[in-house]
Amino acid sequence: METLLELKQATKTIQNDSDSDNTILDHVDLTIDKGDFVTVLGGNGAGKSTLFNSITGSSFLTSGEIKLSGKTVTSMQEEKRARYIARVFQDPKMGTAPRMTVAENLLLALKRGKKRQVLPRKLKEQREFFKQLCASIGNGLEKHLDTPTGHLSGGQRQSLSLLMATVTQPDLLLLDEHTAALDPKTSKKLMALTNRIIHENDLTCLMITHRMEDALAYGNRLIVLENGKIKLDLNKEKKAKLTLEDLFVLFEEEKVEPAV
Repeated sequence: METLLELKQATKTIQNDSDSDNTILDHVDLTIDKGDFVTVLGGNGAGKSTLFNSITGSSFLTSGEIKLSGKTVTSMQEEKRARYIARVFQDPKMGTAPRMTVAENLLLALKRGKKRQVLPRKLKEQREFFKQLCASIGNGLEKHLDTPTGHLSGGQRQSLSLLMATVTQPDLLLLDEHTAALDPKTSKKLMALTNRIIHENDLTCLMITHRMEDALAYGNRLIVLENGKIKLDLNKEKKAKLTLEDLFVLFEEEKVEPAV
């Protein structure tokens, strides 16, 4: 398998009020192959968001190295990494511009990571493509191409965020608890959509989730973080043998009450 992402001894420390260092990521070694769909579990403070922030460049490592497709990106600015990496956040409001229409948001997503130039928007030329793209979701989003995104429901807005993140087929897709703010029914629909988009486009994905059933049902690999370290890293075969009860026991050992 071709390696897409590689972290070597990735460490992130911050200084707290007592002038002592607090280690959030602790010498993490992680290799992600192209086509992997990895679900990531961990309690509060385990280092999940810091791991994603380090990968995207929104926060730099204290020490260690990050490689993407064999190229060292440890010190690369977030804007440049955006050419290769897309991220969907937990809050539906974070991935879209509320005053811009659905079509305008999608047009913006098409230009992610590209050099900014003063050129005609060419929104009309893309309209039919956007309509078909939104229609593929099945929640009526195609009827709201001219609707400001801030007027959409949470589920529609998060679906749009997912479309925006994947429309240019990024090298790496990061899903940061992207269903957590949704009701169970909407969350289930969005996860089915997520799984379909990932497999149809053969995307490489890391997905943080607190929903243990989703961690077991989706992906070909499962990682559990604890205190900034990888406590468990299961391949497809080992993951298939894992049960919800096994995960509950694991999290009880951490004294963390999981969300289900």
